[in-house]
Amino acid sequence: MPANHFNTHCPDWATALLNGFSQIFLQRHPLFGLLCLLAILFTAPVLLGGALLGGVAGLLTAQRRGYAKADRQAGLFSYNGVLLGLLLSLYFPWSALLPPLIIAAGGLSAMLTQQWLKRVRFSQYMPAYTAPFVGLGWVLLCFATPSTTAHLIEINPQNVLAAPFKGLGQVMFLGHPLAGAMIAAGLLIADRRAFCWAMLASVAGMGWSMLHHDFYSALIGLGGYNAVLAALAFSSPGQKPWLPLLGIAAALLLTPVFAAIGLPTLTAPFILACWLIRTIVQMLGKATVTHTPCALEENQPRLR
Repeated sequence: MPANHFNTHCPDWATALLNGFSQIFLQRHPLFGLLCLLAILFTAPVLLGGALLGGVAGLLTAQRRGYAKADRQAGLFSYNGVLLGLLLSLYFPWSALLPPLIIAAGGLSAMLTQQWLKRVRFSQYMPAYTAPFVGLGWVLLCFATPSTTAHLIEINPQNVLAAPFKGLGQVMFLGHPLAGAMIAAGLLIADRRAFCWAMLASVAGMGWSMLHHDFYSALIGLGGYNAVLAALAFSSPGQKPWLPLLGIAAALLLTPVFAAIGLPTLTAPFILACWLIRTIVQMLGKATVTHTPCALEENQPRLR
C-alpha cells in the first residue's frame, strides 16, 4: 500500500506517530512505522508501552510548543522519544516513576530536535540523527543497573541466517528474528534501495564481528545495527554508491571505540560515522550529500 494512500485513511496524529517509528530507520512511511510497532508488540510487548509513551510525549510537546506541522507529521519529533521509551522500559523496572520519566525524556528530545533543526536550516550544522536519544540515554543509563549476563548461542546455520534480521531489530533493542523480518518487510515496502543497503550492512556487521571472534555479538545482531543506520543515511537515490559503503565501514570501525572508553554504544557510532563522512565530503567538495534528515528544508519532509 503506498504511503499516501495509507495517509488518507489514517488520522493526522496517528500518521505522525507512525512516521516517528519509521523515522528510526530514516524513512517517512506510516505503514512501515506500523510494522515497526507490531514488531515490538509481537516480540517484546513489555517495551510497547514505553515506546508509545515516548513517541506521544514528543509529538504532544511539539504540538503544544507550536513547532511546524510538517515537521510533526514527518515524525521528526517522535522518533527520539520512541527510542528513549524503549531504552527506559528495557533498563528500568516498571514503577510509578517510570511513565513520568519517559514523558519528560520524550518531551525534552522534541525540544532538542527543534533547536537542532533550526540550526541545520540556517547553517552547515550537521543533521541530528539520533543525537538527542544518545545524549539523554547516556545520562539516564548512569542511574540504571542492567543485567549484563550473556546467554550462550549456538553457531549453526539457522542462527547464522537469522543474524542479519536480528541486526535490523537491534536498532530498536529487538533481538528476535521475527522483529527483524517485519522491519525488513517494512523497509522493502518503503524503499527497496534502502532495504538492500540495510541487509548488506547487517551482513557486513555480522561478518566483521565473526572476523574478530565476537560470535555472540554477531549472532544476536549487535555487530551490525549501527552499520545498518549508517547505510540508510546515505541510501537515498542520487547518492554516490560509495557513500553507504563508507558509512558501513566507518560505523563498524567506530563501534569498539565507545566500549573501550566505557560509554554505552547505543547509536553513537552511526552518528559519528555520518558526521565524519559529511565533513570529509564537504571539505573535499567531491560530492553533494543530500541532507536526508532535513528534507523539510525543501518542504518535502521524509527523513529525520
